[in-house]
Amino acid sequence: MFDPVIAPSGTLLGLLQRGRGDGTLHALTAPRAEALAALNHCVLRDPRHDWQVENRSLYYARLYLDLSGELDEIERHLFDAEDILDDCESRTGLALAVLGHLASYGRRDALELLRRYAASGTNWAWALDELALRDDDAGLRALAVPVLARFPADPEGEAALVAQVRDAFEPRPWRLWADDSRESIATRVRAAQEQGSFDRWQRQLRPTGPRPGWSVRAVFEWAQQGLDRGAALHVPAARCLTAVAGPEDRPEILQAARDGGDGARCTALRYLADSNDPDALDLIEAAATGGTATVGEAAVDAFERMRSVAAVERARRWAERPDALGAAAGRMLACRGGTKDSELVLGALREAVRGEGPDAPTLWTLVDGAGRLGIVCAAPVLRHVYRETASSHLRGRAARALAATDPSFPAGFAVECLWDCEESTREVAARHAETGDARVVDQLRRLASDPAEEAEVQTAVRSRIGPDAPAV
Repeated sequence: MFDPVIAPSGTLLGLLQRGRGDGTLHALTAPRAEALAALNHCVLRDPRHDWQVENRSLYYARLYLDLSGELDEIERHLFDAEDILDDCESRTGLALAVLGHLASYGRRDALELLRRYAASGTNWAWALDELALRDDDAGLRALAVPVLARFPADPEGEAALVAQVRDAFEPRPWRLWADDSRESIATRVRAAQEQGSFDRWQRQLRPTGPRPGWSVRAVFEWAQQGLDRGAALHVPAARCLTAVAGPEDRPEILQAARDGGDGARCTALRYLADSNDPDALDLIEAAATGGTATVGEAAVDAFERMRSVAAVERARRWAERPDALGAAAGRMLACRGGTKDSELVLGALREAVRGEGPDAPTLWTLVDGAGRLGIVCAAPVLRHVYRETASSHLRGRAARALAATDPSFPAGFAVECLWDCEESTREVAARHAETGDARVVDQLRRLASDPAEEAEVQTAVRSRIGPDAPAV
């Protein structure tokens, strides 16, 4: 899947793509046709950079409800000829998840669309998972025949069925079908369930990787073999070293950390960092500046995991370095530094935004650090990250940091955060938003009564509007 093109943050489409609360508020005041066009654009062209962790489906489903939106565009998208040619689940996953939420809100047209797609669509397994949470037993039983027809009654088809049953995210339909009154269906599903259980048992009997009694050299060789075939095994290999290495093996491990092969060197650096070896920091610095890209990355990762006072002191020395190790030092101070490190963390935050933009991965830790240390001077940068980032998770972190650093947050961004796509961001808003605005009180009450809302959000809301809460 190509990276999505995100519209400017000041446009309705850009707000909706980011999942910002202002997107909903602007859509509700815009011409309905314009709002629905922007909403359909988002649902049919998933705007998330990481669709497996960022939330949008409930956010978009609620907006469909508020706009009384039709589902014609979603239907055309699901049953387009491209569905046969493009089997990537990210093409239809967001649309199916939106339909699932709409079905839970009582939209019968959404439920029927899910049933049709589960029977004939390429991404049928996702649709079946949505139905498993929302449909009744009769509706699920009606899908048994079209779903099982996807698996030919030959060895290859039966093997595919076993894998599907074994790895199903929601097992409810398969359990229903295993007890189906139609013997041909029940027998086939039960056989697949039994074979799947047998496969899991066999895998447990054939473990791969290091065995008790391995030597330090054997662990290094195993890590190198993994690297040669494209699998980075230095992290589990370092854990293995913890089990097999003794004090007498330290010279060999130090030598590997200095000039071993990439697999051995990455493993040794990780092991020495995790055990707070007194030579670890110097070896990490040498590897980060003079090793291969693979070794340098492993060295930086190993450094960031360290918890010792010596590591924090070294981070203070490295924080202004213009390289990956300097960036890692800034992140370490953001996580484990004290108030005296505020200037270094603020400098790292500003440099990251200037050099890499509002979506830089390093910002996640630095934004958290600005909030943890209460760096008031960071508020303008945090507000910029909040507005511009395309990551709803990073925006949520910026909101939490602003709650700790920006006195204007309760009457500003906290209000729109009540409509945000991420539940953790809505929770922050529920705890901080000023209730002088009538929209805030209405939205708090809606969140408290919405069965689709997360428990943590509702707990936060009730702390504001419950019988023991201050009057709103």
